Amino acid sequence: MKINRRIAYWLETHWIAPAYAGGLLTFLSLFFFGAATNTMTGWLYVISGISFALLTIAAILPGRSLKSLDVHRRSLEPVSVGSQLTVELEIYNRSEQPKTLLQVYDQLPSTLGKSATAIETLAPASTYHWVYYLPTEQRGVYHWDQVQLRTAAPLGLFWCRRSQKAKATAIVYPTILPLTTCPLVDQMGWEQNQQVLDRSQFQMATEGVTRTLRPYRYGDPTRLIHWRSSARYNQLRVRELEVATGGQEIIIGLDSGNSWQSDHFEQAVIAAGSLYFYASRSQLNVKLWTAKTGLVQGNRAVLSTLAAVMAEEAMGENLPNKPLIWLTQNSQSIVSLPSGSRWVLWSDDDHLRSTKTAQFSELGLQIFPEQPLQLQLQSALK
Repeated sequence: MKINRRIAYWLETHWIAPAYAGGLLTFLSLFFFGAATNTMTGWLYVISGISFALLTIAAILPGRSLKSLDVHRRSLEPVSVGSQLTVELEIYNRSEQPKTLLQVYDQLPSTLGKSATAIETLAPASTYHWVYYLPTEQRGVYHWDQVQLRTAAPLGLFWCRRSQKAKATAIVYPTILPLTTCPLVDQMGWEQNQQVLDRSQFQMATEGVTRTLRPYRYGDPTRLIHWRSSARYNQLRVRELEVATGGQEIIIGLDSGNSWQSDHFEQAVIAAGSLYFYASRSQLNVKLWTAKTGLVQGNRAVLSTLAAVMAEEAMGENLPNKPLIWLTQNSQSIVSLPSGSRWVLWSDDDHLRSTKTAQFSELGLQIFPEQPLQLQLQSALK
């Protein structure tokens, strides 16, 4: 059965494939022609000749019908895992004849599934807008460039399928956890810069550090709300604080150059994005490092990097010799971390206990995949 389907598909894409009615008419035409040859009966020749003529017309018209169609694709907006990806296509009929009974297939990557639609009638010099939505279950950057048009019109005896180029790039960002606190980030850099106020103390201060007041935005800490001004303006007002971090830079390093278990790596990507955006909301100078891209900064650039990152990718830039938050599955990589660094390790408890020596002298978190990741990232350090 699969072989027959492959043969039919090959015939459709390279030439034409007979439909059931077309195959039956072809058999009958050959039968009448053979009977006419044996009996030399004129009316049998007429029937077979008309049948062959009809088959010839039915074989030529579907391919010609598809040649006058153009396909254009609108650019795709990035989405996060769990959101729907909106795909928009335009099929334009540039001929002076209407097109009927069309099937359109968007050749998606297997991870995204399948999508198809049918067009009953497409008027001359008109455009059909096809909009559909894809559920996203896995982060990544997906590329595809083929749209297939299929028809058996006008007689329905032969199927013809042709491909057109319509390049698409879909970016699916990883999930970002809404961390309300993260000691891993909050305590970063305390040891190397004792003279700088730590972030939590700075945000709790009430005098001498408020630069201005602004309207409350979703995600702002409630402790920054200036209640007197909020009551006066009948609107929540938040204190905008002076930056007193002394130019402190926080680097979140994802150990993407080494091998990972797939589920651990996906959790590490989620953790990297969540830590980055938590630090960014805390108005810290934060950057992301991966083996392939090196240091990356900026919300969109970081999300795109995390969408595309893979385990065991080629090394493009060495790890900077600065304190960082290191996300890894390789416990041995913690040994060479710069002083003042923190680590987040995906490893079983027995392995961690047996190797808990000098390389684990720095503070960090051990992640247990069976427990909620958000709660573990918000927990106190060892």
